[in-house]
Amino acid sequence: LIGAYGASQAQMAQAINQQTAYLVQARDTLAVAEVRADMAETYAAVQAGRTLKRAEMEAQNYQIAGNTLLKNMRRANAAARARAAAAGVAFGEGSAAGIQRENVAATMRDVGIADLNALTARVLGFEDATAMLQSTEYQNYLNLFQARRGAGQLESAAAITRRTGGLMAGATLTEGAGRFARAV
Repeated sequence: LIGAYGASQAQMAQAINQQTAYLVQARDTLAVAEVRADMAETYAAVQAGRTLKRAEMEAQNYQIAGNTLLKNMRRANAAARARAAAAGVAFGEGSAAGIQRENVAATMRDVGIADLNALTARVLGFEDATAMLQSTEYQNYLNLFQARRGAGQLESAAAITRRTGGLMAGATLTEGAGRFARAV
């Protein structure tokens, strides 16, 4: 009877030990998933910031190109007016004025394209950064869901192990008591 009692207590201790291992593993699974999610979120925020900065720099380059076009147009128009004035022609009329109007029209089309490109760069940069953050958020949600499910399975396994250990210990003790009863 004493041997059966000792064996049943050993089975119970083994079940508690296994239960503890499952519970620790469940806790660690959740903790690691949460740390990974935090790190992924931080990394995505940094990458999104870089994407936005790169888009802003690209937009500024387009604006600089537009300003350069305007500066060159002013030079070309000034040269056309100077040539007309040097030739004794009224630079605000006739062919000199026509050249200037064409220079302005062509430059404004190019500046409009540069402005559109700058706006497009900003919009696409914002969309890329937003998509990056949303993608990370969705992935973190899935990873945490999976970790919670895994932890839940481990907690279930821990509970089953504890119950099974208790049943086995009870069976061992009952068997020992039966042998003791037959011996007495």
